Amino acid sequence: MADGAMTATFLAVTGGASLLAVTARRLRPTDRLPSLEGWALADRSLGPVWTWMLLGGTIFTAYTFTAVPGLAYANGAPAFFAVPYTVIVCPLAFVLLTRLWAVARRHGYVTVADFVRGRYGSPPLALVVALTGILATMPYLALQLLGIRAVLTAGGVYTRGASGDLVMVALFTGLAVATYRHGLRAPTVISAFKAVAVFVSLTAVCWLVLARLGGPGAVFDHAAQRLGGTGAADSALLLSPEQQPAYATLALGSALALLMYPHVLTAGFAADGPRTLRKVSVALPAWTGLLALFGFLGIAALATGVRAPEGGAETAVPMLVDRLMPGPLAGLVFGAITVGALVPAAVMSIAAATCFVRNVYVEYVHPTATPKRQVRIAKAVSLTAKVGAVAFVFGLRDQDAINLQLLGGVWILQTFPAVALGLFTGRLHPRALLAGWAVGMAAGTFLVVREGFSSIVPFGNGDQPLEIYAGLAALLLNLTVAVAGTAALERFGVPRGADLTDLPSRLTARRRPETGASNP
Repeated sequence: MADGAMTATFLAVTGGASLLAVTARRLRPTDRLPSLEGWALADRSLGPVWTWMLLGGTIFTAYTFTAVPGLAYANGAPAFFAVPYTVIVCPLAFVLLTRLWAVARRHGYVTVADFVRGRYGSPPLALVVALTGILATMPYLALQLLGIRAVLTAGGVYTRGASGDLVMVALFTGLAVATYRHGLRAPTVISAFKAVAVFVSLTAVCWLVLARLGGPGAVFDHAAQRLGGTGAADSALLLSPEQQPAYATLALGSALALLMYPHVLTAGFAADGPRTLRKVSVALPAWTGLLALFGFLGIAALATGVRAPEGGAETAVPMLVDRLMPGPLAGLVFGAITVGALVPAAVMSIAAATCFVRNVYVEYVHPTATPKRQVRIAKAVSLTAKVGAVAFVFGLRDQDAINLQLLGGVWILQTFPAVALGLFTGRLHPRALLAGWAVGMAAGTFLVVREGFSSIVPFGNGDQPLEIYAGLAALLLNLTVAVAGTAALERFGVPRGADLTDLPSRLTARRRPETGASNP
C-alpha cells in the first residue's frame, strides 16, 4: 500500500504540473490567426532559457531516467553508454540544428520532411522520412507511460486492474487537454516545472545515498561485491575490451539517431533563432550530468540490496527511493519523474501529428487545406496518438514496446543521409537515397530481429566476434547504396527534382549567410 504522505506529495506535484499547463495560453499571441507553425512550434518564439528547458526535457525522458539506472543495476558499466551518447549530441546539435533551423525558417518548413521535400524535390523521399519518423516515435511515446507505471508501481500508487489504469488515464488526460488547446506551449511551460523538480529531487536522493553508504567509493565497492567480484576493478562495473566496440558504436549511433527524431527537431524548430540554439547546445551537458547521476543511482540500488522483479530492472531506482526516503520526499521524486514523462510525451504527439498533417494529409489528401483546418486535423491526430499509446501499454506486453523502440532507433537512423548530409550537399540523388533508406531499413530490422531484438549484433567468425550497434551497420550499408546509386544514376543521366532550399550543392561551396537569427 502507498504511504499517505507520499501519495499526497505525488498528487500535489503532478497536479501542480497539470494546472501549470493551463497558463500556457499566456504565451500565445492574441493577434495571430491559427496556424500549424503557431500550434506546433509556438511561433518559433522561444528564447534560450525556454528552449534549454524544452529541448532538455524532451531529450531526457522519464523512461531514460528509469531505464538507464535499470540497465546499470542489471548489467553494470555498459549502461553508461548513454552519457557519452548525450555528450556527442551537443556538438551535433550545435552544427545541425542551427543550420536546419535557418533553412526551415527561411522557407516556412515545419517538419524535417518539409526540408527533404524542398531539398531534393522528391515527394516519395519526403513521405518515407515522415512515415519513418512517425513509426519510430509511437513506441517511444508508449515508453513514457511505461516509465510512469514503473514509478507508480514502486510507490504503491499503481495497482493491477481498473483502478491502476484509471490513475494512468487521469495523468494523461490533463496533458491531452492542455496540448490539444495550446500545442507546444503546454509542454514548454511544464518543462520548467520538470527541470526544477528533477534537479532538486535528484540532488536530495544522491545526498541521502552517499550519506547512508559512506561515499561513492563505498557504493561501487558494495555493488561490485554483489556482482560477484571483490572490488570495482574486477567486476562488471568496468568495460571489458570485448565490450568496447559495442559501447562506442552504440553511443555514436544513438547520438546520430536522436537528432533525427521528429520530437527533438520540433523542440529545436521552436527556438527563436540559430543563436539561441547555439547557446542551448553549449548548456545541454547539464542534463547529461543529471543522467549520469541517475545511472549512479542504479549502482546504488545494487549496492543497497534492492531486489527488482525479474524483467523489471527499471523499477530499481523507484524502489531505492521508496526504501531510503521518507514519504513526502519519495512523493516528490516520484512526482518529478512522472512530470518528466509528460513533457516528451506531449512533444512526441505534437511532432507525429505535424508530420502526418504536413507530409501525408496536405501532400496527398487535401492539398488546399487551410491553416485553420491543418491545425484542427493536427489536434485530432495528436489526441489519437496519446490514446493509441495508452491502449498499446494496456493491451500489449511491456517488452513489445521496448522491442519496437529498439527498432525505432535503428529505423530513424536511416533518415540521416537524406536529412543531415542534405544540409551540406545536394549531390546525392533522391532515388539513390530512397534505395539506401530501403536497404538500411531492411538490413537493420533483420539484424535486430535475428538477435532476438538486441540492438548489438556480432560480426565476424571465431569465439569472440566483433559486436557493434545494428543501426550503425545498417547506416553504413545505406550510405554505400546511396553513393553507388548516385554514381550510377548520374552516369545514365537520370534527372533529379528541383532544389528549392538555396543550399550549396557541394560541401566545398561557399557558405551562405544565415537568415532569421535572433538579435544579439
